[in-house]
Amino acid sequence: MTQVNMHEAKTNFSKLIAAIKSGQESEIVVAQNGVPAARIVPVEPRNKPPLLGSAKGKWVIPDDIDAMNAELEKLFDGDLD
Repeated sequence: MTQVNMHEAKTNFSKLIAAIKSGQESEIVVAQNGVPAARIVPVEPRNKPPLLGSAKGKWVIPDDIDAMNAELEKLFDGDLD
């Protein structure tokens, strides 16, 4: 962990960000009058949503997939007769 004063942080902001992005620094503390005031840390990457079609070819749909549609419709409608 590196600590820099406010003036140094303003002067070298791009270099500090580059050090964080490269992994050279994991955290930089910015101090004001010698008192820690803020931290510069890397942003955690967000999980991307799955792409449509990314499972193409991984599943086999049976030929009789629609064979029970009428029975399922009755179950959803509450007809148990």
